[in-house]
Amino acid sequence: MRDIVVEVQSITKRYGDFAAVRDLSLAIPRGAVYGLLGPNGAGKTTTIRMMMSIIYPDEGKVALFGGRGDGKDLSHRIGYLPEERGLYKKMKVIDLLIFLAEIKGVSRAKARAGAMEWLARLGLGDWALKKADDLSKGMQQKVQFIATVLHEPELLVLDEPFSGLDPVNTQVMKDTVVDLSRKGTTILFSTHIMEQAEKLCDSVCIIARGTKVVDGPLAEIKRQHGGSHLVVAAERSAALDGVLSDTRLISRADNYGNYAELELAAGAKAQQVLEALVRQGVVVSRFEIAEPTLHKIFIDLAGPQALPTSPEEVARA
Repeated sequence: MRDIVVEVQSITKRYGDFAAVRDLSLAIPRGAVYGLLGPNGAGKTTTIRMMMSIIYPDEGKVALFGGRGDGKDLSHRIGYLPEERGLYKKMKVIDLLIFLAEIKGVSRAKARAGAMEWLARLGLGDWALKKADDLSKGMQQKVQFIATVLHEPELLVLDEPFSGLDPVNTQVMKDTVVDLSRKGTTILFSTHIMEQAEKLCDSVCIIARGTKVVDGPLAEIKRQHGGSHLVVAAERSAALDGVLSDTRLISRADNYGNYAELELAAGAKAQQVLEALVRQGVVVSRFEIAEPTLHKIFIDLAGPQALPTSPEEVARA
């Protein structure tokens, strides 16, 4: 049995009469890339803050590294990149990184060497002596990421790590996360963007309005919710829309106009859908039986009720 790094047991967090998280349980094994997923306001950040002992649950408990202390006691073993970014902007980048690493117990010499190595790796080698305030938002975010990993944590907690990054820097960060995972770092990755999680995570927990919807290995979740799914790409037309709305063939369609993810109706076959498309003169460029995406699984399981109902609910969660 794999060693459990994070164990959450039936935690609930309330703000007045609003429950940001309700009776949530999950377990993250050592070496996993574990996705905590859901829309904005679902309760992901509240859950992470309870894991880090920034706030405490009203009910239930969190155990880290087998219950050897809470998030504050074990901060030297954890790297936490919060959704709200923040740096000491008047400090030089290298001094800032050394200072933050020393807080985690790293020697000054090791911190300096490690910081320069990471700055070079992420394309910031020429900015080491600049003040953090002189860097762009994306650069500052990479500096904060370096501060998060510089002390070589066993558990890396990333709350919306790609928010605000351009596509190039997003790819750099993804590659870095994958490399850390290969070296054995346990990674908790929180996002509302399912496509990112699908590429990075081996296990996921989807929550909606503070409640767990599904939890487990990604491959197993896809098998359980596989059903009969089709992906169709075709020229946009009324004929295409007509076929996709035929409930004798299709029970559910996520239709983007010239691309659609479909679920077959009970008793229907993929061949029948293809024949109907050809018969109606639809020009098809892609037709395949496929496993459902994480996005589709989430929409199917949670639906519109997953979305927060007010700005206050988003802010609290």
